[in-house]
Amino acid sequence: MDFMQFLDMILHVDKYLGTVIEQYGTMVYVVLSAIIFGETGLVVLPFLPGDSLLFIAGAFAATGAMNYWILCSLLIVSAIAGNTVNYWIGNAIGHKVFTQDYRWLDKNALIKTHAFYEKHGGKTIILSRFLPIVRTFAPFVAGVSDMSFAKFQFYNVTGALLWVISLVTAGYFFGNIPIVRDHLNTIVLLGIAAAVVPLLLGALWKGVQKLRA
Repeated sequence: MDFMQFLDMILHVDKYLGTVIEQYGTMVYVVLSAIIFGETGLVVLPFLPGDSLLFIAGAFAATGAMNYWILCSLLIVSAIAGNTVNYWIGNAIGHKVFTQDYRWLDKNALIKTHAFYEKHGGKTIILSRFLPIVRTFAPFVAGVSDMSFAKFQFYNVTGALLWVISLVTAGYFFGNIPIVRDHLNTIVLLGIAAAVVPLLLGALWKGVQKLRA
């Protein structure tokens, strides 16, 4: 396997997971853990698969290809560790990320996440777990914004537990249903919409109340 094939497999591991399990056996746990850690821990890797990967992994666990409990445990640890590293990086760099240009940092995504964080506070760390791109930048922004480490870890652990367990379990019970498997991307998008729309409506309602006041 050449580098480009390997990169394609990593970026679309949710599609090639069966092949990964067949070729690498139990090393699949390491691969999946590394991807979840990378997506949540490094702001330069927001393009890695997250939601769909957890769902598909749960579906394969239902077939006996992986152990459900080992899978959930390792991915929860990876998600917590990834966010923690991301927080430390943001805390170390500080507020200069908003005044200086970094080639490795998507400044527009950072600014949007910061605005989201300012509106919703600590719960952003939990909610962002279910929002692609935002979940990669949320812990970084928390570090930049000087959120206390203890407070951050409370939301970090809670979010990781909810994110991993809910999606892996959903995949475990529903991932092998043909109609679900064939329309996974649509289902993921609907799930994202279900998480985002209430937040937008809440923000809109607060805005209307302020205007009335």
